[in-house]
Amino acid sequence: MALCGPKLSLCGLIVSVWGIIQLSIMGGLFMWNSVGLIEDLGLEEHYDTAEELYSDADKAYKNIAYNCWIAAAIYLVTMVVSVQQFYVNRQAGHFQL
Repeated sequence: MALCGPKLSLCGLIVSVWGIIQLSIMGGLFMWNSVGLIEDLGLEEHYDTAEELYSDADKAYKNIAYNCWIAAAIYLVTMVVSVQQFYVNRQAGHFQL
């Protein structure tokens, strides 16, 4: 059963593939504590000790990395649905760009 047309299924497929690639790379960079992404951690302005700063930064890096991978998994589900819809539209002969 076709839920969307051929163009929308193709667009969903392309966006999903890009989302999986980008979020997987970002998740890896956050897991490896990339210094270039430190502004995205949402840390406090002032810490009493360096250990508190390092501890909060490590927690924030891992939390954001997991969130990126969860979002990539959601994009994977979207990609599967888009591929299925692309196949259904192609079998029905509706595929004309």
